[in-house]
Amino acid sequence: GITRPARLLGFQNFIPPFARARAPREVLRGVNFASGAAGIREETGNNLGDHASLSQQVTNFGNVVQVMLRYFRGDASLLNSYLGRCIFFSGMGSNDYLNNYFMSNFYTTSSDYTPKAFASVLLQDYANQLAKMYTMGARKVIVTSVGQIGYTANNNTGNNSSRCNEKINDAVSMFNSGLKRLVQRFNGGTELPGAKFVYLDFYKSTSDLYRNSSQYGFEVIDKGCCGVGRNNGQITCLPLQQPCPDRRKYLFWDAFHPTELANVLLAQSSFSTQSFTYPINIQQLAMS
Repeated sequence: GITRPARLLGFQNFIPPFARARAPREVLRGVNFASGAAGIREETGNNLGDHASLSQQVTNFGNVVQVMLRYFRGDASLLNSYLGRCIFFSGMGSNDYLNNYFMSNFYTTSSDYTPKAFASVLLQDYANQLAKMYTMGARKVIVTSVGQIGYTANNNTGNNSSRCNEKINDAVSMFNSGLKRLVQRFNGGTELPGAKFVYLDFYKSTSDLYRNSSQYGFEVIDKGCCGVGRNNGQITCLPLQQPCPDRRKYLFWDAFHPTELANVLLAQSSFSTQSFTYPINIQQLAMS
């Protein structure tokens, strides 16, 4: 998530959600456009109810830009200079696999596309939306790869003795490879002049946490701290549920999401080192 990297960048409070941050002075402190279950594709996450897809989130960003323009008294040049110093964080793609492609009882995408073809259409749609953000003023953009979601507690609820669903990991690897190439393309200078894109390799960093879990202090890596069903991994944590007594020992908070400690470690590894970032880290992007 964005919370921990934002803290490392100096933000003292949570970045307010789009639904609440409307006044010009408020949006200058940042806006969180994220929407639960949302994906790159419009239909992704429909099984979980209403949400704002990536295209809607980008539209919402455009609306905020117009609010900011009023604050800058209509001076587009001054606004663009301000936006050029802002950092944009986009972590899309996971739901397109978990709540779309690999949910064949609700979606047809797995029969409509091979994993390679699905990654291709996702990347095309993603590239279009990132380019729209650029036209609205975004210049410093962080994009994250999809993590090794075959390792989540949700994938440890079946009868298979394996802790990992390599079919899912193989599919998202195709998307991740294409996303890194997209970052290289956008940083080339001709298509989006002045753009600075950073690729955060969550696939490798989440694998590092999983494979070296004991070194990071995790004792439980195949169960959620809070949830429903086998390994607390079939349904996410619900109201009034009793979580585990010590969440710092757990890699996963619920069926899909890492615990706070895991998020802290993921943020630290991408902030000031280049172990899992390309071509620079977050701190270098902020200072550039």
